[in-house]
Amino acid sequence: MSESWEEGATPSSFVSARLASGCGSPDYANQFNPPWTLDPARAALVVVDMQYASASRREGLGRLLKDRGQESLGSYRFDRIENVVVPTVQRLLAGFRARGLRVVYLTVGSALPDFSDLLPHMRSFATSIGNREGRREHEILDDLAPRPGEAVLNKTTMSAFHSSGFERLLRSWDVSQLCFTGVSTNSCVEGTARDAADRGFQALLVEDGCGAASARFHEATCENFQRLLGRVASSADGLAELAAAPARTSSR
Repeated sequence: MSESWEEGATPSSFVSARLASGCGSPDYANQFNPPWTLDPARAALVVVDMQYASASRREGLGRLLKDRGQESLGSYRFDRIENVVVPTVQRLLAGFRARGLRVVYLTVGSALPDFSDLLPHMRSFATSIGNREGRREHEILDDLAPRPGEAVLNKTTMSAFHSSGFERLLRSWDVSQLCFTGVSTNSCVEGTARDAADRGFQALLVEDGCGAASARFHEATCENFQRLLGRVASSADGLAELAAAPARTSSR
């Protein structure tokens, strides 16, 4: 299977052929994962780690790989982010904002010059790409910039539930359904979404809104997540579910 994004597929319609074909189903687990649909009164969009640190070909990880002569190692990742993930998240942001729904951005990175607030398994990567507060690498991509008043929470762990006020914020909003987008599918996106499921939230991975270092990592995560943890759906399906529900009047 090719490791490049599918030629001819538009960002709005891109869904991995393997996932679309069922990717390993039939599976006995499917019958134990109760179906549900998005409810605008209870849903929030979560944008995970779409920062220059690891979501940009020109900064952070992208620059590091180029400087080391390893640019090809990031080709799939950055092609997918640029051609699929960013346009998808832009459409989702527009859809959620137009309906007055909640949006929360998560970032990852250090708040200290020596990166000592990061766990050992995350510190080396963050140090190498310069991911700490105050640097360009820590900023969210300009194309996905938060609007004034939208929540931005930094974390120092893979899962936002362990090192930020993410859960407190969601509970205060009375939000119980989370649409996850961002990078990496198999790391911070999955880690936060798994913890969300374990805390009783209904979690949806937006397949075309997430990206990873390889199609294999991305698809394996999606295939496993939809078995018992939550849902995997396209952005088009998610937006259609929200559009089919009665409009919500924002109280903000």
